[in-house]
Amino acid sequence: MAMTGVLRPGHVQIRVFDLEESARFYRDVMGLVETGRDNQGRVYFKCWDERDHNSYIIRQAEEAGIDFFGFKVLDTATLDKLEADLNAYGIETTRMAAGEMLETGERVRFTLPTGHVMELYAEKSSVGNGLPNANPGPWNGASEQGIAPVRLDHMLLYGPNVAANKKIFEEILGFFLVERVLAEDGQFEAALWLSCSHKVHDIAFVEHPEPGKLHHCSFLMESWEKVLRAGDIMSMNEVSVDIGPTRHGITRGCTIYAWDPSGNRFETFMGGYQPYPDYETITWDWDHFPQGLDYPQRKLHESFLTIVT
Repeated sequence: MAMTGVLRPGHVQIRVFDLEESARFYRDVMGLVETGRDNQGRVYFKCWDERDHNSYIIRQAEEAGIDFFGFKVLDTATLDKLEADLNAYGIETTRMAAGEMLETGERVRFTLPTGHVMELYAEKSSVGNGLPNANPGPWNGASEQGIAPVRLDHMLLYGPNVAANKKIFEEILGFFLVERVLAEDGQFEAALWLSCSHKVHDIAFVEHPEPGKLHHCSFLMESWEKVLRAGDIMSMNEVSVDIGPTRHGITRGCTIYAWDPSGNRFETFMGGYQPYPDYETITWDWDHFPQGLDYPQRKLHESFLTIVT
């Protein structure tokens, strides 16, 4: 697929209760690579196989949850065009200065109808993945440290008026709807899985009365065996697990959901099919949503549906 607009999820900033405890968790248990700290007290991480300087940022706060998330776009001309398109649609944007985040260029920031703060950016310093560009090996030491996900894969966010989000993502940002869950009335879309690539989803939204809520950030694993190894590491470190190991009907992804020390849910994820924009959207009705969530058990887990930060 030719990718010319929005490329991929680029970063997310998460609030934690204890900065050093959380930094140890994400570095030693999750196996993320710490890449820097700034004068605002933020700690920056990336996954071992990511090339850009950062994808996961934490800061200390009294309430857990998400501050903002960002998607990388092709270039500065694309960034300018998308900002103009957002403004023409009636969405107010703010330019965040280059360097306000470490090693990151200008960001265009705006608030979605669900209450989430989203950013677009074109430039972030490349620090590589620790492998040479000529004749590289398939992995390095960082890929074996802790859970060691390959990349930040997607976010699932809860908030009101996901239908308005859908219009913005489809009509302005160039995403397409891969899967959806219908509410009990069979008409209203209660949950959406959207892609800007050939991944099964790059972001997802669920209708929820409170704005700006985080359900989970998802980290990509290379194989089912790596997901199971992640489960072993979670148990060895007494990490609280929500669901899994299991398989979704929705997206066909294989997964474990767990919580960081502050109660922010994260996912270790692999699999899923590879859709294209001409594929028809897959629809799950409410009666089959339990199968969509947990395909083997066909169960709606109460914690999964109700606990957000």
